[in-house]
Amino acid sequence: MSQTTEFPDYLDVDYTSGEGESPDEYPSIEHKIEKALEVVETGLEEYDNPAVMWTGGKDSTLTLYFVKEIVEGRDDLELPTTVFIDHFQHFDELMEFVERWADEWDLEVKYARNTDVGEYVDENGLDPGDDIPVADLSEHNRHHIRDILEYEDETFPFLLDTYVGNHLLKTVALNQALEDEEIDGIISGIRWDEQEARADETFFSPRHDPDIYPPHDRVQPILQFEEADVWDAFWYFVVPETVDNYPDDGYVPQDYDDLPNGLTHEDIPVSPKYFAGFRSLGSEISTDKSAEEPAWLQDMENTTERAGRAQDKEDLMERLRDLGYM
Repeated sequence: MSQTTEFPDYLDVDYTSGEGESPDEYPSIEHKIEKALEVVETGLEEYDNPAVMWTGGKDSTLTLYFVKEIVEGRDDLELPTTVFIDHFQHFDELMEFVERWADEWDLEVKYARNTDVGEYVDENGLDPGDDIPVADLSEHNRHHIRDILEYEDETFPFLLDTYVGNHLLKTVALNQALEDEEIDGIISGIRWDEQEARADETFFSPRHDPDIYPPHDRVQPILQFEEADVWDAFWYFVVPETVDNYPDDGYVPQDYDDLPNGLTHEDIPVSPKYFAGFRSLGSEISTDKSAEEPAWLQDMENTTERAGRAQDKEDLMERLRDLGYM
């Protein structure tokens, strides 16, 4: 593949950009947006075959918006492939959201799945939490479980937010998609303030060890956004600029049904789960709403964004990221 023979010799990106910085270096929403557009434009220009990581969540949808803005403003760039990791435990509403907006925005979506695990689950009628025997999986998955994760038990639970489950259902699936599509730069929507494991990331982050993942770079244009900034960007920029009949100067909904000018949730590129009080959309099995009011009205200063998610995966984030997790 091209990335193993040439990568990264053809690139001219600054891997130190953002090093030692924090959101405070970008004092206004306009500064944050300007930097995001700059990073996206560089990524689309420099990589031979970039792609956008999209989860249907607020951060990746904001990142996708910036990609669309750059592409639509230039004649020499095309909208890259969108990669969606289907870990088989999504909220139904999230899958409906992704399918709707993929169609609305004419996205080419590559669904990354660990089909070996998925087929075993289907064939055996498993529910989340049921055990999967390691011996019944493919040699590739057994290699990851035994040799990379050094997991010794004979079974593991079919759950996303566990060490083995997260790695197989997300990281292994993502790496397979990177290899299949020959992606050299994956544009993702992670933020410095989101988790301690992400606080030292740079705007262009190398992932070049072929023993761990297909060599590629992470392009990370919204590191400088905090949670509240993401919502400001949506209600004052993304939604007014992409939704007909939305107030041009923005409008912040105050409850689940509060949308202006007769608009409905289907008209808005914000998952209804956020309106319902969820601040993170990990999986249907292990994610709860944080409060009753919409995510953007909650106490973001004194509460944790991912408090509604199971903590097994969160506590192991550093090692999972070393293995290729976003």
